[in-house]
Amino acid sequence: MTIVNRRNAVVGWMVIKLGKKAARRKAQDAVPSPKTGGIAAGTAAGLGTALLVLRRRKRGAVEG
Repeated sequence: MTIVNRRNAVVGWMVIKLGKKAARRKAQDAVPSPKTGGIAAGTAAGLGTALLVLRRRKRGAVEG
């Protein structure tokens, strides 16, 4: 009896298919929809980035 046989290949294929589907569903649930705050999240991220850039410019330190 070998490790790689048809039964194990089918089981592995099914596990990969179901795992991809579960990961895709989990990723879609993690992204906020426009109705539930997508605009607010984008605005908050933009403001945070702007504040960080302005703070760096104010210090005058350009490291990089």
